[in-house]
Amino acid sequence: MYTIPTIEAEVFAEVPPDLHWRGGPTPWLEGRPWGVPPAFLEGPGFGRDGFLYCVDIPYGRIFRISPGGRFELFVQYDGEPNGLRIHRDGRIFVADHKRGIMVIDPATRRVDPYVTAVEGRPLVGPNDLVFADDGAVYFTDMGDSDLAAPFGRLVRIDPEGRARVVLDGLAAPNGLAINRAGTALYLNMFRQNAVWQMRLTADGGVARVAHFIQLSGGLGPDGLLMDAEDNLIIAHGGLGCVWVYSALGEPVLRINSPRGRMVTNIAFGIEDPRRLYITDSSTSTILTARLPTPGRVPFSHG
Repeated sequence: MYTIPTIEAEVFAEVPPDLHWRGGPTPWLEGRPWGVPPAFLEGPGFGRDGFLYCVDIPYGRIFRISPGGRFELFVQYDGEPNGLRIHRDGRIFVADHKRGIMVIDPATRRVDPYVTAVEGRPLVGPNDLVFADDGAVYFTDMGDSDLAAPFGRLVRIDPEGRARVVLDGLAAPNGLAINRAGTALYLNMFRQNAVWQMRLTADGGVARVAHFIQLSGGLGPDGLLMDAEDNLIIAHGGLGCVWVYSALGEPVLRINSPRGRMVTNIAFGIEDPRRLYITDSSTSTILTARLPTPGRVPFSHG
């Protein structure tokens, strides 16, 4: 009988009381089981300044966390920021469920829309995004799609800012990652509790879409990364853990949260690329664990 090795993450930082949300519920919280949390963290990523950035979805906030774990409010705006990735020029790209793909200038902290529609149709609710090596952006337009209403989309924005749909009719597409060679894209299908694999074509499209990993329990896979050996790092929302799967699709490690079950997204460190940072959303906590294999150098630092 094969037993999957398990480790427990540690707390790296918590949203301090002076940054707890003091207002009432917001539209994003409607129908969700968390009441009015002090913060609901998602989308971690390291900036070129060495700070860790993450979003606070229901309250339109983005935090910046020092290497020592100190939180500060970086920006607040009328939105529902979800996924976050950082360009190598320092700009912060945000997949905003309410507003579309937004871009933040880190010097001025100004928030501007980048893409709000695709092929003449408004976005239904972006969730997460990833940079390709050439600077193109792939993002999931998830909205409230599910198995009964599969209207989610995978969208590509070319380096000149032109957007097009590359995959349609999806049930809650979520986190996504590209392999080291830039030849394959992996996509978390939240409502199917599965990870899909597809080949990237020369024109930026996809082909040979396949069901790659089937998970069980929790709510479904949320954030997704790949490490330096093309292992998949999967944040399993609702199950309180992060899975590491080999490039062949075999489970090789489970990382448990010591806090809550709503583990949503992940980022590898820059100074220590074996260090994984994990958002434990419903407890307003960022966790950390050290993995055997280093993460890939992100686009921001490539």
